[in-house]
Amino acid sequence: MTDDTTAVLADGIRKRYGRTTALDGFDLAVPAGTVYGVLGPNGAGKTTAVRILTTLLRFDAGRARVAGYDVASDPDRVRAAISLTGQYAAVDEVLSGRQNLVLFGRLRRLSARRARRRAEELLDRFGLTEAADRSAGTYSGGMRRRLDLAASLVVPPRVLFLDEPTTGLDPRSRNGLWTAVRELVADGTTVLLTTQYLQEADHLADRVCVIDTGRVVAEGTPEHLKARIGADRLELVVADATDLPAAATVVERATGAAATVDAELRRVDAPVADRIAVLTAVLRALDDAGIAVEDVLVRRPTLDEAFLRLTGAHADAQRVGVAS
Repeated sequence: MTDDTTAVLADGIRKRYGRTTALDGFDLAVPAGTVYGVLGPNGAGKTTAVRILTTLLRFDAGRARVAGYDVASDPDRVRAAISLTGQYAAVDEVLSGRQNLVLFGRLRRLSARRARRRAEELLDRFGLTEAADRSAGTYSGGMRRRLDLAASLVVPPRVLFLDEPTTGLDPRSRNGLWTAVRELVADGTTVLLTTQYLQEADHLADRVCVIDTGRVVAEGTPEHLKARIGADRLELVVADATDLPAAATVVERATGAAATVDAELRRVDAPVADRIAVLTAVLRALDDAGIAVEDVLVRRPTLDEAFLRLTGAHADAQRVGVAS
């Protein structure tokens, strides 16, 4: 039985390793045809969740469905519908890029001719044609990750799991992988992405959940999670540190909120409700008071700030009894 609207479903998943709790009532619902980000600090349970959803690990309680099939009772159909790219490239470094892809095609029961044709398509799609006949061991980290992703797409999956796929990549390689992911989703694949790069989730994910100590502590769009931690903030840097008290007074009158002063950075900031009106009022009042500023801006909260706030109770300490 398939489900056209929800590609991945987890309901109350629990997993323990002896006295160690890895997942403690983990819930997830991933809409089909989207990129869904799973965020969390080390030890939160992200990798355990992926291993369960991809049938690599049994769970103790709850239920899980992927591509419409029950993970526990119908694992073969789940495996036929998914692909998994882990944290480290799983390619044979002795074989060439082309040979790796043909091998994966044959393992997925493609004919020799179809496997070769599919390998050529993927080499072209991921910009590896010129290096196709080189040993994968000579590839850069970014090239190996692209080859690894290409291998997972030899037979296009309904659901692709990416477990921290850009770990260790330089910015250019990371951007290239992001482009490839967007193209996959445009073609109809659902992508579940675990990552510790908050920028990655902000750029790629339609929705995200934050997992901490084995359970989801927040879920929504990146913008929704940012909004949860508070309003936009006005930040200004005065040219002369002696103007900080006066500048703080101006900001507090304009925003109606308490200002925070950082003497070392010569910075004043405060939450704002009306971005444009407050910015205009502050600039006019500063000019009237003869206070020179080096920089002024109104910014929205970042996903990094939301992440730290949502996981703040646990992020700075290794909590006993929680696994990754």
